[in-house]
Amino acid sequence: MSINKTRKYDFENTLPRKNIGSAKWELMYQWKPDVSDGVIPLSVADMEFKNPPEITEGLKEYLDRLILGYSMRYADYDNAVINWLKHKHDYTVSPEMIIQTPGVVNAFFAAVNAFTEKGDGVIIMRPVYYPFSMAIEMNERELVNCPLLCDKDNYYTIDYEKFESLAKQPKNKLLIFCSPHNPVGRVWKKEELKKLAEIALENNVIVFSDEIWNDIIMPGYRHTLMASISKEIGANTITATAPSKTFNVAGLATSNIIVENETIRKKYDEMLQRMRSSSVNALGFKACEIAYTQCDKWLEELLQVLDTNQRLVKNYFDSNFPMLKSRFIEGTYLQWVDFRSLGMDNQTLENFMHNEAQFFTDEGYVFGPEGNGFERINVGCPTKILQQHLEMLGDALNKKLLSL
Repeated sequence: MSINKTRKYDFENTLPRKNIGSAKWELMYQWKPDVSDGVIPLSVADMEFKNPPEITEGLKEYLDRLILGYSMRYADYDNAVINWLKHKHDYTVSPEMIIQTPGVVNAFFAAVNAFTEKGDGVIIMRPVYYPFSMAIEMNERELVNCPLLCDKDNYYTIDYEKFESLAKQPKNKLLIFCSPHNPVGRVWKKEELKKLAEIALENNVIVFSDEIWNDIIMPGYRHTLMASISKEIGANTITATAPSKTFNVAGLATSNIIVENETIRKKYDEMLQRMRSSSVNALGFKACEIAYTQCDKWLEELLQVLDTNQRLVKNYFDSNFPMLKSRFIEGTYLQWVDFRSLGMDNQTLENFMHNEAQFFTDEGYVFGPEGNGFERINVGCPTKILQQHLEMLGDALNKKLLSL
């Protein structure tokens, strides 16, 4: 596959990440120590693309004039975050609304502790990002599941009737919501979000809206920040944003949590201080500032590549294995594929993917029982590499099908 001459940035090549501390690569070698040369993991949600050169070169220049002491927010950083949210999402925030955390996971762990007590219920909508469940259960709260509805074509929607019944129960005090949704790839429509948020508001359920994927939106879709819908909804919402997924800088652990309501913000900030989860490192601050002020064009090209990749995946399954149902992604770079027709239990499917296909994804069951039999494929890699891996999977599937 030839390099696209119209692009400014390199999305055709990647970097070797073995033995340099990449979580997804280390996990792959734990799963299969003798993995073949050339195989990359399509699992954990970071990308196999080089970082925007504006960030890497900008950080090099910054290090030349930086003392690596303790860090805190500064005016140019605040302006970068504020302008990005306004420009990209038409959402107006002020500096005092912004709270830093070293990652969105830290942020919702803190929310569980700040706004619920042991034994209280926290609502989530599975299948969903599995650390939501961890934050609830590890803090001895009750996990209250309001499963997404799934039709015969694997299109997911919110069960409003069930959510309203759960929200009316006084013990249920917090909703942790994923928008856009990981792993099913939905970008919720404004009217869907409004209906959900109004039910929460009417029943005094605070909403923690994890919107870390808010900038990875496929053509034809538009993301709405829940807090931007109305002043009343904004006052009941904690919005989690970060540059980490968008610009491939998750390792710098920098998130911006937007809290409009001063009373909620004060209580939340106190919990973050108690948990020592309010500090961000100097390079994270600078990378976020550079991303939001210099990397718009890089993001534009990235989205073109991701859209090409997700179409490649769907077309591959539709053409070669139509019994394995795949949908186009609306948002994120995570494709949710239904392997249930193979008739394998979770462990058998996982063993097949790792050991026979050498196709390393996130297994659907980790997102809750509703994900049994599914695979979440990370399409954030060069297109030619994704094509090669799909063909490897196809070879293994054909062998498996012949043996059944």
